[in-house]
Amino acid sequence: MKYPLFFEAIEEIRLYDALSEALGTFENGIVSFTYLDVVKNAGHSCPTIAGAYLSVREGLKALYEGKMPERGNIAVFFRDAKEQGATGVVANVFSLISGATDTWGFKGIGTRFSRTDRLFFQANIATPIKIERLDTHQSVGITYDPSCIRGDSRLQPLMNKLAQESLSFEEKTLFEMLWQERVRKILENFDKVITLNLD
Repeated sequence: MKYPLFFEAIEEIRLYDALSEALGTFENGIVSFTYLDVVKNAGHSCPTIAGAYLSVREGLKALYEGKMPERGNIAVFFRDAKEQGATGVVANVFSLISGATDTWGFKGIGTRFSRTDRLFFQANIATPIKIERLDTHQSVGITYDPSCIRGDSRLQPLMNKLAQESLSFEEKTLFEMLWQERVRKILENFDKVITLNLD
């Protein structure tokens, strides 16, 4: 499996998962997610997937203040409906990493380890996304705006040709390079595209 090498340079996300520890899945319950994991799950790498990954990573850093985040103990709120724009795509990334689901997730063992009722849409929140610790009820509002990382001017015409299935081999190669170059710049300049609001 070949992919852009910069995927491997992106800081991973490490969490403690009590369910994984209880079932002997990961030693000490420590689980990590990389940008490549998220790309595999989504099936592609784009500014939306990059932004979702950064939103989870930087949001968890702020929420846990240097401590290891606890997977399954996090609620995620979205201001928009899941069918609106790319909300569902972003929610899928948050669910993968945080373990949060609405109704489809693991129901738990006895009174422990449930992953349901932790993912909410059309929430009355000030930012597009908010994450909350279920143990302390501290929360962080998250805004992602990649507009400061502009793409090459050749991208849009090439995107139009991609949609029309009329790219030549040379144009396809160029488009792929330019597309992932913008993704790389977004991931590397996370401090310019992510805004956090601590509650």
